Amino acid sequence: MVALEARHLTKCYYSTVAAVSDLSFCLQEGEVLGFVGPNGSGKSTTVKMLTGLLEPTHGQVVSRGARIEQDLVHYRERLGYVPEEADLYPFLSGREYLELVGTLRSLPRQSLERKIDAMLDLFSLSAHRHSAIGSYSKGMRQRVLLIAALLHDPALLILDEPLSGLDVTSAMVVKNLIKKLGEQGKAILYCSHVLEVVEKVCGTVIVLQKGRAIAYGPPSELMKTAGQASLEHAFAHLVEGGDSAQTARDIASVMSAA
Repeated sequence: MVALEARHLTKCYYSTVAAVSDLSFCLQEGEVLGFVGPNGSGKSTTVKMLTGLLEPTHGQVVSRGARIEQDLVHYRERLGYVPEEADLYPFLSGREYLELVGTLRSLPRQSLERKIDAMLDLFSLSAHRHSAIGSYSKGMRQRVLLIAALLHDPALLILDEPLSGLDVTSAMVVKNLIKKLGEQGKAILYCSHVLEVVEKVCGTVIVLQKGRAIAYGPPSELMKTAGQASLEHAFAHLVEGGDSAQTARDIASVMSAA
């Protein structure tokens, strides 16, 4: 079943500047869909439209056959969202923030308490559960964001740079978790600049450039089409059309020039 569908999404700023232009794709239940593109390609704008934070200029976001704006509250009950920026209330402790999130989602109190304690322990945050978020490192704040997105067991997850700031161990846990949740039938949109991870965890990838999808398919197919051995090199070929290694050599040459 299609969990989320973008139909001809277009977003224009200042009437004429299109950040996203006629973008269409489907996210199936049980699919981990990679969403990649260079800076300024329209990824963040698209994510905001998919989460209902931004209204499209044209087009529709559809979930389970209905346009999301028809019942945003119900749609967001099914959605777990990790934003790119970890903007949390700095005066709350990690536990207090998660209690707030769970309460707003109407989770039963006893179940919420158990889940919070278990999640804080599994994400290695138990020792800091009563400390103010303002004292947390970037990686700790990111782990709080991840827990908040997972607490209500959402059917749909939109993860925007979910590994940002995480240490190696936490990043490995999250990568394995994404695979496991996909196997359980959850639909996951995974946005990242770390293409090595996208290649490993995503069954399908969309490459965005200047607000348009320029490639859409399994990583192996994109690599084959571009004639490259990795998704990272295929991405560079599709987006830049140049040789990144040569560009690096040129930069080093300019640095050392008299």
